[in-house]
Amino acid sequence: MSFTETVYFIVFSSGVGVGFGHCLGMCGPIVASLALSSEGRSGSVLLPHLLYNFGRMTTYGVLGGIMGMTGSFARVTVSIASLQKGVMIFAAALIVAMGLAMADRIPLSKIFGDYHHPGGTLARGFRRLSAERSTAAYYPLGLLLGLLPCGPVYTALVAAARAGMEAGTSLEGFFLGMGLMFSFGLGTVPSLLLVAKLADLGWVKRRQVIYRASSILMIILGVYFVIRAIRY
Repeated sequence: MSFTETVYFIVFSSGVGVGFGHCLGMCGPIVASLALSSEGRSGSVLLPHLLYNFGRMTTYGVLGGIMGMTGSFARVTVSIASLQKGVMIFAAALIVAMGLAMADRIPLSKIFGDYHHPGGTLARGFRRLSAERSTAAYYPLGLLLGLLPCGPVYTALVAAARAGMEAGTSLEGFFLGMGLMFSFGLGTVPSLLLVAKLADLGWVKRRQVIYRASSILMIILGVYFVIRAIRY
């Protein structure tokens, strides 16, 4: 399996784990409220949620592209080989640290922690868009809520930046980072679609175990990046 295929697989799998673990707790109530508000609308009930999730994935993709481009730029500008290797190892170590924070092994989550009740612009935008009766409003709603402070998303963004260091140009780094974050977002979609359809899930009580599994995947990705940096 190539470097790109390996990273895409790990990030997507982590997204699935995060979706069925973390997202059910943080985004589940939001998706449930959207499901209730869409009951009276004409057309497919599934379409609003597909638009919402595609909006989130779009935001993740753009942010990932920026991070990937930043990573590739950092590699180009750091001309001293030993320093470049140090930057790569530091970024990989940060991914490991964030993965450990996701698993509640270190208190880093308090620094980049999650917020169930966004304030300010996000809150106002959410209230305005969720009040719209148009199905099309779900896409910009997803774009907006893709900006919610979220530890796993931050971890995936750091992974996108580190992956961008493997790119030859900034443009390659942009598309690599975008693809990784889009894959991460895609992995979170099944759980949120399930929440939109089901009110009571018996396995929700075990979601923390699934979330921990996704944190392990992120730690593995960080270790993988460290090994590549050492062999670079």
